Amino acid sequence: MADATGGARKERSDKARNREHILEVADEYFSSADVSGSLDAIAKRAGVGAGTLYRHFPTREALLAALLQARNEELAARREAIKAEGHEPDVALGLWLEAIDEWLSAFKGLPEPLRTALSDEASPLAITCRGFVTDTDEFLVPAQRAGKAQPGVRGRDLFLGALATSWARGAVMADDASAESLKELLRQGWAAPTTPA
Repeated sequence: MADATGGARKERSDKARNREHILEVADEYFSSADVSGSLDAIAKRAGVGAGTLYRHFPTREALLAALLQARNEELAARREAIKAEGHEPDVALGLWLEAIDEWLSAFKGLPEPLRTALSDEASPLAITCRGFVTDTDEFLVPAQRAGKAQPGVRGRDLFLGALATSWARGAVMADDASAESLKELLRQGWAAPTTPA
């Protein structure tokens, strides 16, 4: 009986190591390539069969969601830090949108699967995005109450605007100034107009 238990424990340990190794290889691969790259190539680089990869991550979305988990935790920590720093509401909202932009830039091509996932209620990527929309509202509403953000703007709109800006960064027509220009346009769209003194 002890042997059987020890064998099961070793098998679980091996599975956990395989999973972590696949994630490390996929992180490197997607950081240098595009998130639409071959999952079979990731399995090959990890030294495992494609079946092993798909047992751990049955879809590309599942793999991306697992890869983003650590970054989600970093973004959550950044959210709490921004709240604790005591900024003016519009400054806090701007810092939060910068943090989202960095999160969206984790991997080349990430905005496209996120955009697609938003139309699928059950997608792990969509669930993550919905959480960040709620977080965006937590920064937006105080800015609106303080008269620093337009009353008709929604957190969903700002998240989608950040997603579109991140997508445009990888577009063929984009140049080095495109992302900053689009972020400034987005800021001008949510910021309340300042009244001359």
